[in-house]
Amino acid sequence: MKNIIKDINLADEGEKRIEWARRHMPVLERIKTEFVRDTPLKGINIIACLHVTVETANLIRTLQAGGANVALTGSNPLSTQDDVAAALAKSGIVVCAFRGESDDEYYTCMEEALKIEPQVTLDDGADVIATVHGDHKEYLSAIMGGCEETTTGVVRLRAMAAEGALKYPVIAVNDAETKMMFDNRYGTGQSTLHGIMNATNFLFAGKTVVIVGYGWCGRGVAARAKGLGANVVVIEVEPRKALEAAMDGFRVMSMLEAARIGDLFITVTGDVSVIRGEHFAVMKDQAIVCNSGHFNVELDLEELKEMATGMANVKENVDEYRMADGRTLYVLAEGRLINLSAAFGHPPEVMDMSFANQALCVRYIVENHARLNSAVHPVPTAIDTRVAALKLGAIGIDIEQLTAEQDAYLHSWTVGT
Repeated sequence: MKNIIKDINLADEGEKRIEWARRHMPVLERIKTEFVRDTPLKGINIIACLHVTVETANLIRTLQAGGANVALTGSNPLSTQDDVAAALAKSGIVVCAFRGESDDEYYTCMEEALKIEPQVTLDDGADVIATVHGDHKEYLSAIMGGCEETTTGVVRLRAMAAEGALKYPVIAVNDAETKMMFDNRYGTGQSTLHGIMNATNFLFAGKTVVIVGYGWCGRGVAARAKGLGANVVVIEVEPRKALEAAMDGFRVMSMLEAARIGDLFITVTGDVSVIRGEHFAVMKDQAIVCNSGHFNVELDLEELKEMATGMANVKENVDEYRMADGRTLYVLAEGRLINLSAAFGHPPEVMDMSFANQALCVRYIVENHARLNSAVHPVPTAIDTRVAALKLGAIGIDIEQLTAEQDAYLHSWTVGT
């Protein structure tokens, strides 16, 4: 295996930023201390296909502290922070990732990282799992299990499991409450708006902002946009979520209706072509479109290119599409994750919980893989609860404890009116 990075000379700056994040990830630091003591991952080969950020660097070093051999590859062509990749590579971890990869380069990096012959896989989008199942079946017999961190990846894996195609157990780290409710909502909510403002200096106050999707990510983005004074519109296909958005005080309508009035469109659905030609055709002049879902398929950019008479990159992370009727539409970060392409991604305080789940679930897989079937498994409740308790302790919050009487009452059926 060899490193595939942009510039090793960026390592010192990356190291400073990794250290800053470490100081804001106390739960992961506590687990790292345990891993140093117990070495639960001694000799285990791990491939991690994740966004190469300062927070990810601290997860990788936690796994390494537990005795693992780790190869890291990026999970998105625009999300790698090159100084972080350099710092990890300089410290002896195999890193195959650089910002601005082509599709071919993205998979070349993954192929190089796979040479570690993994026993555990970590994914953000399920690309490694799909690649191993499709092109490298020779690794399947040695793999104990894997973890998946994003909604999009869990959807893919459940489809694989339903077809009987999934050949090893995978823990849906994304679905842990200490991941989904905090990372997806508070992390995506803040970092998405950060990316948009970095790319455009957009003023949210008084603008009509259309949020496409009202899962945990959509809830977070909508709440933050509202907090900055935007008039928020929500698009949903699931009746219960649409009703929730309406009762949260947002306007809910069809995508075609919203397309006519929106100043800014943000997709967070995990689905394909949620904004397409019929919507681009009626958008107002200078409307801005971006995506904060994992893959760049939520915007039908091929259709937009066919409709446009011209296209230009007008500034970093901003592409201009000129329409035949004189309108101009803007697409941010090539339709890739705006929060990681144009900003730093989620704050370390929320990734602290997500990556604590990852680290503990890797340990759980190594210690329990023999009794796990080839399916998508939830994060064990004990792990999820422990991460929450550690986080509360780290931020100095004490919570109430049940009395013996209260605990007995909650487990009794004999007490009534």
